[in-house]
Amino acid sequence: MHRLAILLSILLMSFLTTALYGQRTSPKNKILQELNSEKPGKGRVRVYEDERISGVLGRSMTSARPIYTSTDGSMQYYKMRGYKVQAFSGNNQRTSRNEATRKQQLIHSAFPQHETVVLFESPFWRLRVGNFERREEAEEVMQEIRRAFPSFGREMYIVVDEVKIPVYREPYGEGE
Repeated sequence: MHRLAILLSILLMSFLTTALYGQRTSPKNKILQELNSEKPGKGRVRVYEDERISGVLGRSMTSARPIYTSTDGSMQYYKMRGYKVQAFSGNNQRTSRNEATRKQQLIHSAFPQHETVVLFESPFWRLRVGNFERREEAEEVMQEIRRAFPSFGREMYIVVDEVKIPVYREPYGEGE
């Protein structure tokens, strides 16, 4: 009688394991099942899926971005990782702030369509220009600024930064 109970327990456990595994199998796992299945004359492949990957599979890769509104209400934008032109960087505490704001005024008056921001990240004062999704856009604007202001063209370069992209603008790649 005792052996019968053990045998029934083992059968019940194997049935439950099979049933639970069958419920866990989803379309995303069908690929792994296909790869891991043995096919005569085709060789043998074994793929092990990390739990972190299975948590990502099946999720939408496009996350909804929060939309922000400018302080004057004239523009809606979303933030993303992009590019800016760094037009100035200095760490002289006596002169760098004034130099950054002077260059900001010059660049803003010549290129009002591009945002200019003076930042202080101790010990550096920096001037950054624009909000660009693509590096190529930032490089074009940097060349325009260099032509307009050749005296501070050498210290300019492209940096990766958080940028503001207008909501009404089509994302790069669509409609082109």
